[in-house]
Amino acid sequence: MQAWKDYQEKNKDRFLDELLELLRIPSVSARSEHKDDMKKCAEAVRQRLLDAGADKADIYPTDGHPVIYGEKITDPGKPTVLVYGHYDVQPPDPLELWHSGPFEPVIKDGKIYARGSADDKGQFYMHVKALETMVRTGSLPTNIKFIIEGEEEIGSPNLAKFVSSHKDLLKADVILISDTSMISLDTPSIDIGVRGLSYIEVEVTGANRDLHSGVYGGAVANPITILARMIATCHDANNHITIPGFYDDVVEVSPAERKLMAAAPFDEKEYKKDLGVQELWGEKGYATNERTGIRPTLELNGIWGGYTGEGAKTVLPSKATAKISARLVPNQSSTVITEKLLNYFRQIAPPGVTVKAEEHHGGEPYMTPIDSKAYQSAAKAIEAVFHKAPIPVRGGGSIPICALFEKELGIKIVFMGFGLDSDNLHSPNEKFGLVNFYKGIETIPYFHQFFAEK
Repeated sequence: MQAWKDYQEKNKDRFLDELLELLRIPSVSARSEHKDDMKKCAEAVRQRLLDAGADKADIYPTDGHPVIYGEKITDPGKPTVLVYGHYDVQPPDPLELWHSGPFEPVIKDGKIYARGSADDKGQFYMHVKALETMVRTGSLPTNIKFIIEGEEEIGSPNLAKFVSSHKDLLKADVILISDTSMISLDTPSIDIGVRGLSYIEVEVTGANRDLHSGVYGGAVANPITILARMIATCHDANNHITIPGFYDDVVEVSPAERKLMAAAPFDEKEYKKDLGVQELWGEKGYATNERTGIRPTLELNGIWGGYTGEGAKTVLPSKATAKISARLVPNQSSTVITEKLLNYFRQIAPPGVTVKAEEHHGGEPYMTPIDSKAYQSAAKAIEAVFHKAPIPVRGGGSIPICALFEKELGIKIVFMGFGLDSDNLHSPNEKFGLVNFYKGIETIPYFHQFFAEK
């Protein structure tokens, strides 16, 4: 153990420099103009795995962006840990809200500011450096496999095909994922579940062209107005989702688990201050951390139509569009909920407009059993470094591939994230604490040690 720490301390500056180089690559999977950047990043990840001591690391093409697979097999008789992560990042927009360039990483106040710093380059790279630490100090007690994909931020549309056709390659005893967060460095936690996702786009069309709002206003339906009204019907006065059948399959959390969640530290005043809001908003009858963990939600992610340029233009637009997502909880199905959402918007459209509703992507909710050896190994590893037992919590985000992993590979997943909810994931000025980065590299070898113990 001391050898790990000595090696990490000696090489910590290099570890950071290598991460910064990865962060400089604008690997935005959602945009076609970054296709070459995606290839460049995939090659960089492959090389870093080899440099860290992997026996082999290969790039596998898909119908979209490539997957990187790497492995270090020490002994077929030892347990095997499959590490999952993703090298693609969210689009950085709006650029004007960044304090520095999203792909020009800056260290400020002990944090790395850059797109992908916490989600997920900084977090999966902790595992690469943990591998290097264990290999270089001769202390790797397990076999390690890596699957690092490039399409998580667009719903992993091609990973299912890759996993189902490479089951033998990916065979392992547990899947370890660092793409989640913990409550704080003072109060470590482990996500025991992530929510599912249903993502759709709705387009409302009125007239066959943009119209003069003076000549035609009041005579022709305005798609922006109609779309806004349609969206407004999705929640009632208690912020309860009104779409028929939306809650049919929701598993209600027991009073005992709600009590356990309530024991986790939560400073509402600090929470509001951090977000710059006067009051919190959500489904009546549930606390804030329940709304973001154990309850499904429906959110408007983007809306546009008409004239949005500088100055004024009196136009009655032909079209208005919105992107809408639902976060799902056990036992909701993304397929079922997506169909309910699409049908709802198609059916409530008033005469005078036409509606086109389409699916973008989805994924299923996932829960980790806390009585498993893998979870207990993760909890013990965190306690060894943070000197506190981690609190089990439910995460609000989604990792669409989780349910598929378990279905295809027949193994459980453990989430061991070291980010914070305040890291501005998917927002301008995304950040990842240096302490979090280094603590992750320090903690991961303990997981392998404890998981390898008979």
